[in-house]
Amino acid sequence: MSSTPTFDELRGRALDAAAPGRYGAGAAIACDRLVRIFRADRIEVQALQGLDLVVDQGDLVALVGASGSGKSTLLNILAGLDLPSAGGATVAGCDLLTMTAKERLRYRREVVGFVWQQTARNLLPFLTAAQNVALPLQLAHGRRAKAHLSRVGELLDALGIGDLADRLPAELSGGQQQRVAIAVAMANRPAVLLADEPTGELDSETGAGIFEAFRTVNRELGATVVIVTHDPMVAGEVRRTVAVRDGRTSSEVLRRTVVDEHGEESVSEREYVMLDRTGRVQLPAKFLQALGMEHRVAVDLAQDHIEVRPDDHAR
Repeated sequence: MSSTPTFDELRGRALDAAAPGRYGAGAAIACDRLVRIFRADRIEVQALQGLDLVVDQGDLVALVGASGSGKSTLLNILAGLDLPSAGGATVAGCDLLTMTAKERLRYRREVVGFVWQQTARNLLPFLTAAQNVALPLQLAHGRRAKAHLSRVGELLDALGIGDLADRLPAELSGGQQQRVAIAVAMANRPAVLLADEPTGELDSETGAGIFEAFRTVNRELGATVVIVTHDPMVAGEVRRTVAVRDGRTSSEVLRRTVVDEHGEESVSEREYVMLDRTGRVQLPAKFLQALGMEHRVAVDLAQDHIEVRPDDHAR
């Protein structure tokens, strides 16, 4: 009987995903025309409709969108909790469509970390903070876990809760519980950390502190971080915010720090619409409404841009 593959073996099987010419080559996350269809009682719901997404190594990205847009479905696929119906998806070089059940288990333990919105889903109530963080190490390394347990204190200290190691979850505030949850997710040094509405149950001040913890994970621990959120504070603090609409990436906002002639820093941001691999774009609804565009638009090719105008022959 073959043994469960290691993280390096999983990555080795998907090295062709980083070959030149492949979509998202070398990226931490690459989704290529991803489709997810749910079927129940002869009804089909297409949650993802050919979604394309590339996230670079070391990036910190927010995914936003209305309920039912497909963002949580996407996150579950990236976490290895769900399987796509069609298309391609790789995370840290691992092909999510070809993994066996054992490989998928190892993937969830070592390649990606996951933080739920509900703290009760992240922590075992009868274990202390330190024991919760140690558990993933014990599951991954078995008898060799003792050699890795120094990681527990390092993570708790990095996230500012080293003095809470011996407390049970019920003895911690909501923000403290989420910090422990982030430490649990990072215990096995995953390449990618995923979070589903991690500040959804917290007040704005506590939520800001939790976002700073994700910054620490991204900046100091080197993980690529993807956060699904409705919180405008979180979405406005990351370099890149990607909007998902109707099962596809529709637009994204890129932010950068600029310095004026007086040496003063400010954040500049610009919104882009996403061009998928078939040439489709989703124009912002506010733009279409402002110009009365619907059903059909006129398109002209200029020397260095494409013009989109209301239908000249609309009646």
